[in-house]
Amino acid sequence: MLGLGPMGRALAGALLAAGHPVTVWNRTPGRDAEPLALGARSAGSAAAAVADAPLVLLCVRDHAAARAVLDTAGPALTGRTVVNATSIGPDDARANAADAQALGVRLLDAAILTPTPTIGRPEGTVLLSGDPEAFAAHAGTLRALGTVRHVGADPGRAAAFDAALLDLFWTTVHGWVHALALARAEGIGGAELAPYAQGLSRLLPPLIEDFARRADDRHHPGDRSSVASAAAGLAHVTHTARARGLDTSVLDAALALTRRAVTAGHGPDGVSSLVELLSA
Repeated sequence: MLGLGPMGRALAGALLAAGHPVTVWNRTPGRDAEPLALGARSAGSAAAAVADAPLVLLCVRDHAAARAVLDTAGPALTGRTVVNATSIGPDDARANAADAQALGVRLLDAAILTPTPTIGRPEGTVLLSGDPEAFAAHAGTLRALGTVRHVGADPGRAAAFDAALLDLFWTTVHGWVHALALARAEGIGGAELAPYAQGLSRLLPPLIEDFARRADDRHHPGDRSSVASAAAGLAHVTHTARARGLDTSVLDAALALTRRAVTAGHGPDGVSSLVELLSA
């Protein structure tokens, strides 16, 4: 296990709990107390950590840090399978896999979709992409991390899932904190607003399924809600937020996209049709 931040420690802990021998290393010394207490071995370098390991997990801060660790381990990784659980972009994952193949390393990219407390439990969800044979060889070990799925041979596919889901997560989080700020400006407390926000969240599961089907079919009927009605609603919210001095940059962008769709003649179409404008 290379990298002992919170997620790296969780991954090491899950592997140890499943009875696997684990050697750990971190760029900054002193973070291995927890896995050592659980039975891990400590290594003085990345190369030493992987010396007798058929499977190497890497989980560090970002792509640059991951490449630095891989470069540090160097030839010691030849002949091994490396699972890069660092959050990176799809193109970076593809470039990493190509470079690794040239060095005789089988690289799988992993997207961890759930937080550290879920790791090692069924609700922990990890998507992997890349060499199917490498995944098959180590699937038994990797399932100690939670619910693990291989989503394709394209090395960037897991990272693409990750980026799309984080897109949804962070825009949703922004929407909630912006709503709290707007409510506060109107003298409404967060605790007052929360029950009604929970009601909205219960509408999302069927909407997610419906929009996904419409996007795949490229068919966007406006029988329930239209782009034109969405534009009117967004304009109202944006005007209210701006009148209270709030930052409306995200709302402005959403409103501009929606109005562009109306101008292009898609006003009567369903709101899901915006995916076609974004993909054009």
